[in-house]
Amino acid sequence: MIAIANISGFYGDRLAAAREIVDAHLAGFVHVDVLTGDWLAELTMGLLAKQRERGKGGWATTFVRQMQDVLADCLDAGILVVANAGGLDPAGCAAEIAAIDDRARVAWVGGDDVTDVVAGLPAEQTAHLETGEPIPEKPVVANAYLGCRGIVSALEAGANVVVTGRVTDAAVVVGPAAWRHGWGPDDLDALAGAVVAGHVIECGAQATGGNFSFAGELAGTEHVGLPVAEIEADGSAVITKAAGTGGAVTVETVTAQLLYEVDGPRYLTPDVVARLDTVTLAQEAPDRVRMAGTRGEAPPATVKVGAVVPAGWHNEMTFVLTGLDVEAKAEHALAALWAGVPGGREAFERVETRLLRADREDPARMTEAVSLLTVAVAGSRDACARLSRAAVETALSGYPGFFATTPPGPGSAASVFWPILLPAADLPQLVGLDDRTWTVPAPAPSGSEGLPECVTGSEGDPRSATPRTTTTRTTRTTTRAPLGRLVGARSGDKGGNATLGLWARDDEAYAWLASWWDDEHVAWLLGEDAAGCGRRLWAFPALRAVGVTVVGLLGRGVADNLALDPQAKGLGEFVRARHVDIPEELLQ
Repeated sequence: MIAIANISGFYGDRLAAAREIVDAHLAGFVHVDVLTGDWLAELTMGLLAKQRERGKGGWATTFVRQMQDVLADCLDAGILVVANAGGLDPAGCAAEIAAIDDRARVAWVGGDDVTDVVAGLPAEQTAHLETGEPIPEKPVVANAYLGCRGIVSALEAGANVVVTGRVTDAAVVVGPAAWRHGWGPDDLDALAGAVVAGHVIECGAQATGGNFSFAGELAGTEHVGLPVAEIEADGSAVITKAAGTGGAVTVETVTAQLLYEVDGPRYLTPDVVARLDTVTLAQEAPDRVRMAGTRGEAPPATVKVGAVVPAGWHNEMTFVLTGLDVEAKAEHALAALWAGVPGGREAFERVETRLLRADREDPARMTEAVSLLTVAVAGSRDACARLSRAAVETALSGYPGFFATTPPGPGSAASVFWPILLPAADLPQLVGLDDRTWTVPAPAPSGSEGLPECVTGSEGDPRSATPRTTTTRTTRTTTRAPLGRLVGARSGDKGGNATLGLWARDDEAYAWLASWWDDEHVAWLLGEDAAGCGRRLWAFPALRAVGVTVVGLLGRGVADNLALDPQAKGLGEFVRARHVDIPEELLQ
């Protein structure tokens, strides 16, 4: 068994996480062999490119700070560190870590930087994975999602710290497990099990009660503990956490994270295709959930590449409207704002306005009297800057009670995450340790590729349908109630798509949920904002779960999206709030 703990789910996650995990290990509250984490969300590479331009290095500086705090203790205790925090310069990050303690043998893993390759490709080879459009301009950076073999090779060479560039989120977990257990590229089921374990712990506390639909049932959620995956030689694993930390590890908390940002039963990585519909979960003991049964298929012939492409400028302003006549004040605010911008509203490529009502009649306090008017724009740098100037100039000549949540700024440069495919065989990994560098070839692919099937249209008005029970249960008495009284949800983003997973809490509830989980009713459930989007529906019966990928809901992705929730983080809770006809016996 190898015990792998997570200390980061994104660049900016809990800075004290490494210290907490190491201290828990030293105190005997949990056993840890490896510290790992994920610092690289889809657009983090673009952020790191801006950071590098400012002379601050192309890696996650928070990781270096964490290692300054705990590396000596890790070396004393024999705890390895494997992290993708190297970003755009894993060798530079490795040098920073090596300078902390001369006992550290720090390897770096690269080969993922394909910026020049993508820039030189003909248009037909840069097709967007979803839309098929060629890349619109030269990318700022482009990085391939590589696998675990470079990490395995570095550990075999004696590294006790491994810093990578872009690898798959799960690779930093799969690599140490494959090294410890001696798995080769053909050990597909074992690799798939480790991929699933890596997926569960990659977002940190989301596996232990964070962002959990039923968090009110758990204790200590004000400071949730972090997950540890104990991975066995056959790829099965137990998800756990340190004793005495907040939150919980239950079948449901693990299910919630399993559903996060997945696109169907086949979870593609460069190392293996993990079949999520074969995973079984069992509560082995308090805060110990066993994952088993995961089947693996040979990896695809292609590797996903994330290119970051410039996408103009954005700006946003939020006006506070107080008291009476909110809608009239909103109209006044917008009229004054557009009058102050040369060219008016048409000066921008896109405009999104929202009136968020929080006011109530006869308010007893200020917070009961306010609503928010948000104005988001996309366009040229000059136009976005003029929005701020115009907003300021209406301060003394606008609607009564004018004030804003924050001072307006000049706007910010936006970018688009552009996913394409490149041949896996053309992308070996590079490993550096001490004074030598070597190449690790990619695993032999199966020749398969492509996205999950089941893309459906959304013709017609989604409001014309409502979820109903199957025809064999038409005599059941139902009550109209929020769907979330019966199911949990987890949602997120994958580029311009939103992902949504729902799980039922018992077999009867799942049978009811699955009986109407079809395109017509899912379209209704997603609401008017998703009208016109494609949908990919899927189900994991062993987990009592169903899900959908909403194609194009997020436009061109989070950094070029003017929506209120550009990452679809709240989509699951929106769906749980929708009222449906639920059999009364299920609500009891």
